Amino acid sequence: MERIKTLLIITPGFPADENDSTCMPPQQLFVKALHEQYPRLSIIILSLQYPFKAKNYHWHGIPVIAFGGRNRGRMFRIFNWMDVWAILKQLNREHDVVGLLSFWLGECALIGNRFSKGNNVPHFCWLLGQDARPGNKYVKLTKATGDWLIALSDGLAAEFKRNYGVLPQHIIPPGINTSSFGPPARKRDIDIIGAGSLIELKQYHLFVDVVKKLTVSFPGIKTVICGKGPEMAKLKIRISQLKLEKNIELMGELPHKEVLALMQRSRVFLHTSSYEGFGMVLSEALYAGAHVISLVSPMHEMPWQFHKAKNENGIVAIAAALLKDKTLIHEAVLQYPINTIAQKVFNLFIPEPVPQTGIKPAVSNVE
Repeated sequence: MERIKTLLIITPGFPADENDSTCMPPQQLFVKALHEQYPRLSIIILSLQYPFKAKNYHWHGIPVIAFGGRNRGRMFRIFNWMDVWAILKQLNREHDVVGLLSFWLGECALIGNRFSKGNNVPHFCWLLGQDARPGNKYVKLTKATGDWLIALSDGLAAEFKRNYGVLPQHIIPPGINTSSFGPPARKRDIDIIGAGSLIELKQYHLFVDVVKKLTVSFPGIKTVICGKGPEMAKLKIRISQLKLEKNIELMGELPHKEVLALMQRSRVFLHTSSYEGFGMVLSEALYAGAHVISLVSPMHEMPWQFHKAKNENGIVAIAAALLKDKTLIHEAVLQYPINTIAQKVFNLFIPEPVPQTGIKPAVSNVE
């Protein structure tokens, strides 16, 4: 019997079911696109920590093996790794494994890299953000080399090179699925929107302070923040102190499609994070027709609707100019279609694309 060509994806977490749209949206979008674009490639997900309960299930027809690690301590983690290793050996015996893909340069990359070397199976790790910063012990443990590292952006590759002296040889940004968007909104009735995890790194206190300064010229400014996290309580207090309850609405965590719909109603997307790999929200906001203001620029070249600011005052100046412009153009900007991204990753493992009935390979200038 001919064994099926199989790609194994090792990840810290994966959606618990098909309705779990808030768990790692870029990664689940990529996996789904890869599955749909290359139906003759079998994909199996090995999820180490989340879902918190060990189980086998299917997600959009893709087998998922969840080990239920729950981010527990060292001894339990080692036993968890042993279980993952045993499953990898079994899958390698039963399938024609074309490669391993790990998300983040962490424990998943360590397992993938060790298994790759011992079983002559290609392994690539997708650097996705924090793993490129200083202090990542897994860089030394994996003896990371650029040939098997994929960076999410030009900026992330440069950050990794700066911190570890190794330049990732592959740059593959997050893609977006245009079918996730509804029809354009009739009116852009939200002046500024922000979306993401409410953590210290994202600096949403800057979002609040920027809005306060903008109320001088725009007293009726309407803004929203979508997301949840440990900074929520502090933000509520800050908004109350500055008397911005009528100007800033904290929406909490929303289904992905609802966030996209809000973006389509917004004039400006404000990204206040002090550090970023390449947030998919940037590409989503651009496709939603919003102008983007950010403190960081992920790629060397970005669309003209993307505006990089140096600091808080720079954000205020750019936002004010955009909000005053009555002729501001809001057009959908598609940087990286998800099918192109899926093809890029597929070609790392199978250089010549396998023709798919009824499916044309995506064409793009993604570098």
